[in-house]
Amino acid sequence: MSDMTARFAEIVGRHNLLTGDAIPEDYWHDEVLTKPPQRPAYVAKPTSAEAVSQLLKAASDNNVPVTARGSGTGLSGAAIPRSDGLLISFERMNAVLEVDTTNQVAVVQPGVTLTELDAATADTGLRYMVHPGELSSSVGGNVGTNAGGMNAVKYGIARQNVLGLQAALPTGELIRTGGKIAKISTGYDLTQLIVGSEGTLALATEVTVKLHPRLDHNAAVLAPFADFDQVMAAVPKIVGSGLAPYILEYIDNVTMAALVHTQNLELGVPDNVRDSCDAYLVVALENRTAARLDEDVEKAGELLAELGAVDAYVLEGGSARKLIEAREKAFWTLKAVGADDLIDTVVPRGAMPKFLSAARGLAAAAGGAAAGCGHAGDGNVHLAIFCQDPDTRKKLMTDIFALAMELGGAISGEHGLGRAKTPYYLELEDPVKVDLMRRIKRSFDPAGILNPDVLFAGA
Repeated sequence: MSDMTARFAEIVGRHNLLTGDAIPEDYWHDEVLTKPPQRPAYVAKPTSAEAVSQLLKAASDNNVPVTARGSGTGLSGAAIPRSDGLLISFERMNAVLEVDTTNQVAVVQPGVTLTELDAATADTGLRYMVHPGELSSSVGGNVGTNAGGMNAVKYGIARQNVLGLQAALPTGELIRTGGKIAKISTGYDLTQLIVGSEGTLALATEVTVKLHPRLDHNAAVLAPFADFDQVMAAVPKIVGSGLAPYILEYIDNVTMAALVHTQNLELGVPDNVRDSCDAYLVVALENRTAARLDEDVEKAGELLAELGAVDAYVLEGGSARKLIEAREKAFWTLKAVGADDLIDTVVPRGAMPKFLSAARGLAAAAGGAAAGCGHAGDGNVHLAIFCQDPDTRKKLMTDIFALAMELGGAISGEHGLGRAKTPYYLELEDPVKVDLMRRIKRSFDPAGILNPDVLFAGA
């Protein structure tokens, strides 16, 4: 047994440390399409914040790179470990520690999945509303990537829903930031600095999240449009209508056809309408009472007709749920039909028509294609890129990311940079900003052990 194996085993127990051939392949990767799996030297499964801090201190002292893992559902390669590194799996830190209905918060360990948290809050009339599309994802993963999802148009992303943290620093200390408070103006907001840092600054060992009232009555309005630009022009009108949709998604016709086929959807859209439309809007509404919901649905249908929709189909109950679930599985559908890469750029809502038109044009000029869907309400565009040649695809991706940034957007809206998008970020981002972030990284992590291949590519 090596010295490091013995030290890590002393911290978590020998049966909670895996090494060598005993490490299953599931720990070698997340769900990124473009980066190969890699077996780490060690997998540790701690059960306490103190154990995490001890693992990090031992790793820092011995220059062992560390990668954190929740459920491994990320799409950018941030959970792919180093071959000489330690993977800290939070699977055993999966307790819901408290559901505080007075303050409308829950306190959880990072390994708690969204499904588990939803079950724990089911009887309280409250729920955590950050749903990035995969309910087996963990709250710690939400923190690491600043996760968003379809509900973000109404409820915000992780950054608006994570109120406080306990976090382990790579130097071995434990800190607490924020808490059961709605706002803070005392010093630097370390909670928000750690949220979205992809495991490069500190590892969350406890998370305090905001809960929202459960609204029992909901329905979805599916509106096909003959012209894609009409879809994009309709979005700000719907956002500003006062209807407050909790989901506002666009789905292009190629992606919708794939979803209908692979998920066996019955949406009630006639063939002639389906064949003539270019894209769809999904407007999901919720309310406390059925009567108020019916009023909102009627208003939504009228508004969509005024905005140029070919028709509007009201989906309730199981039909609405199946459509939303199919949209959540869009990644798996696009992966199954051969997507070569994924983009989750974000641009201002008003720039979406120009961005999507130009991105499609760039893909066609490169001999490929771009298809997808996205969170129309907050400008988050999810594109599947079909372009098999690696060099051509890299140039295409660079051009699309550069376009998004020129329009006032960013490379990633919710998946994070991970290993997959870090090279584009380093090429396109303002070097002054990158240097400032490097200095922040060194302040938190002087030994440079935390996810060194993410954001700074080893620097």
